[in-house]
Amino acid sequence: AMAALFGRIFVGIYVEIKRSDGRIHQAMVTSLHEDNDSVTVEWIENGDTKGKEIDLESVFALNPDLAPEEEVPQSPDPPLPPSSASKISRVPKVRSSSTSSAVTQSYPISRRKSNCVKEVEKLQEKREKRRLQQQELREKRAQEVDVNLPNYEIMCMIRDFRASLDYRPLTSNDLIEEHRICVCVRARPLNKKEISVKDLDVITIPSKDVVMVHEPKQKVDLTRYLENQTFRFDYAFDDNSTNEMVYRFTAQPLVETIFERGMATCFAYGQTGSGKTHTMGGDFSGKNQDCSKGIYALSARDVFLMLKKPVYKKLDLQVFATFFEIYSGKVFDLLNHKAKLRVLEDGKQQVQVVGLQEREVKCTEDVLKLIEMGNSCRTSGQTSANAHSSRSHAVFQIILRRRGKMHGKFSLIDLAGNERGADTSSADRQTRLEGAEINKSLLALKIATVSPGMASCENTLNTLRYANRMNELSMDPAAVLDFHQGGHITQLEVLEAQWGVGSSPQRDDLKLLCEQNEEEVSPQLFNFHEAVSQLVEMEEQVLEDHRAVFQESIRWLEDEKVLLEMTEEVDYDVESYATQLEQILDQKIDILTELRDKVKSFRCTLQEEEQASKQITPKRPRAL
Repeated sequence: AMAALFGRIFVGIYVEIKRSDGRIHQAMVTSLHEDNDSVTVEWIENGDTKGKEIDLESVFALNPDLAPEEEVPQSPDPPLPPSSASKISRVPKVRSSSTSSAVTQSYPISRRKSNCVKEVEKLQEKREKRRLQQQELREKRAQEVDVNLPNYEIMCMIRDFRASLDYRPLTSNDLIEEHRICVCVRARPLNKKEISVKDLDVITIPSKDVVMVHEPKQKVDLTRYLENQTFRFDYAFDDNSTNEMVYRFTAQPLVETIFERGMATCFAYGQTGSGKTHTMGGDFSGKNQDCSKGIYALSARDVFLMLKKPVYKKLDLQVFATFFEIYSGKVFDLLNHKAKLRVLEDGKQQVQVVGLQEREVKCTEDVLKLIEMGNSCRTSGQTSANAHSSRSHAVFQIILRRRGKMHGKFSLIDLAGNERGADTSSADRQTRLEGAEINKSLLALKIATVSPGMASCENTLNTLRYANRMNELSMDPAAVLDFHQGGHITQLEVLEAQWGVGSSPQRDDLKLLCEQNEEEVSPQLFNFHEAVSQLVEMEEQVLEDHRAVFQESIRWLEDEKVLLEMTEEVDYDVESYATQLEQILDQKIDILTELRDKVKSFRCTLQEEEQASKQITPKRPRAL
């Protein structure tokens, strides 16, 4: 039965196949499907193994020699004896020729009308029907689409390119691969604002690990064309992916890590409005957020499920949560009325957030309440891309403790939206400082969400380039050792030669980050970030000194009150009074003069930042 259906096709044979773009090439048969009359084939293209399922009609149309032959019906007459051969030879030629011609006509005709021929004819009929349907569809689309739409030509180019692709997107049935560093990209659908201005979707995700960006370009003669740039990551989620699916492939494998005494981190990185807060915190309905559908809550749910397993239940672990934000270089506790916190280094050279409140949580509902409380306090603002834009990095931590000691920690971080440096030059100072602090910290943190709109194309490419570099990281100990021994010194020497001398931990870190992102960071932008860093440092110093002077002023008032009370006595010591008053005045003059000088320097730094912001020239990233 198999031979009658599949003919000479068997697993391992190479057959000719036709691709959706019209190309014909060989592919190997890997499996036969008797239930739906089809075969699965695989081939190698650009170093990748690809495959598809093809119906038998299409295979036999291109490989007729493999089609099953129709059995020739046997004659009921017994075979002729050998002696009759001479009789046949004596038959008149005319009759012989007519008989032979009849035979030659009957058998080949029946063979030409075998399965192969019938299947080819059916295939041709189907092809003609498809062509007519496609022609009707094209005419219908042409009527529906207004050619006066902006970027209509680009839209047609993108549509034609997508029609030539073989789509194999990520599904929930795909296996979860183990990665030391997992870099994923998620593209959202066009939002209402983008649809209203008739923006185009320039993101295509044809397979589970490939993201394509269709960047519109223009030639010298003003002819428009597409530059299709391809990026490969560990996973790529298209606009049909849900938060649950993203969580399954990204954060869920990390939950077990913290039960094994590990530290896990998940970042959401991307342009303002690309969907980071939606992914981490949950679905938005207007300004209201459903926190139960975000990665924060899904992680907490699995933590409590893991706690019930016998292997971990006996450890008697307690679950705590913290929620804080980093805004303009300062840390605020979102679970304690946005109290300002200090970040210090302990004796073990571990960074500690002093005063951060840890709340014990017993169930997922407790976590949801904390998330809602924190989100309501989080710093946000309105940007050109998003009416409810996060302007701070939000860090939600799930901490496991055993008898008071830390057992594991899972940090889930919703980063502020990245902004192009050139976009901050014309904004007010607060926006510039905000954007500069965000961008400087984002240069070292990369996991990506991208906006699909053509208007966001440049930001999307920058995000993907950043994520692509993170994807190239390796954990080779020899390479890490070599980096520590020689890499830092060489890079800093080159940078100091290019951008001036100077050495401080913050300055050195900034130089390294700018060097590693040299395609997007110009020397002018480096100078601007340096001016902002100095401004932030001086602001902290001025504020601390002002607080110190205020506290000192209270003490001076107490001392002066004592002196004045002393003068009310009849025989007070005038010499002592004058000496003490002079000491108080000298202290006041010294401290206030020092504070005044710092305020003057601070004002000069403000002017330098203003000048540096006006000199920013965007460095155009080169195409990959």
